[in-house]
Amino acid sequence: MIVGTAGHIDHGKTALLQALTGQAGDQRQEERARGMTIDLGYRYAALADGAPLTGFIDVPGHERFIHNMLAGAQGIDLVLLVVAADDGVMPQTREHLAIIELLGIPLALVAITKCDRVEPQRVHEVQAQVAALLAPGPYAQAQQFVVSSISGAGIAELRQALQAAQARVSQRSIQGGFRLAVDRAFSIAGAGIVVTGTALAGRVSAGDTLLLGKSAKAVRVRGLHAQNQPALVAEAGQRVALNIAGERLALEQIHRGDWLVADWLR
Repeated sequence: MIVGTAGHIDHGKTALLQALTGQAGDQRQEERARGMTIDLGYRYAALADGAPLTGFIDVPGHERFIHNMLAGAQGIDLVLLVVAADDGVMPQTREHLAIIELLGIPLALVAITKCDRVEPQRVHEVQAQVAALLAPGPYAQAQQFVVSSISGAGIAELRQALQAAQARVSQRSIQGGFRLAVDRAFSIAGAGIVVTGTALAGRVSAGDTLLLGKSAKAVRVRGLHAQNQPALVAEAGQRVALNIAGERLALEQIHRGDWLVADWLR
């Protein structure tokens, strides 16, 4: 299962994922300086002992980085809509909700964060705001969880709900050609170029040939990770990292949103 956050800036999305996963994540220098999320963040954690790893995608809440939010939201199975108890529903709460509705994300849970900062009456007011916001749309029945990433209140209950949701996630088809939209590309010393994304269809193995981007440049899969674990095969519904190589392939040629597809889909 792939879980993505959504919500207004400074509503505690990053802190909530840290509380859920126990992982601080890899903040960029600019993000630390600004005290806000600018680009996509990734974490992987088991929701229960022995459970498979769940992928978490953290998105920025500032309106200037809505394109990054959109890149992270595509392909997720469940959205975790985060609303701070002190602020309540804000502009990017509405904007992010509109985006995930348009994308057709099938499942949603709501986290009312920062409950330790307000009186219980304020929490009830925000819960009513959220219920009214969701009522006309597909997430009218979404469960709400009142949480604090500082004290840990409500975190166990939210984790249990996420675990239960895994059983409701529809399996993506592994039939047909492999398709992945690139959301990151970087170079690792000694390994070369790595691209990441959520596999939307099919499966891919080490040694496969894929076509990259509009030019349909042929690239070979040298190795891969699925859900942040080394693997020989990755398939639809997983977060995938591919170590790729190709003739005169340069990192500058790869852009967020480029497709990687099976070579026979040419």
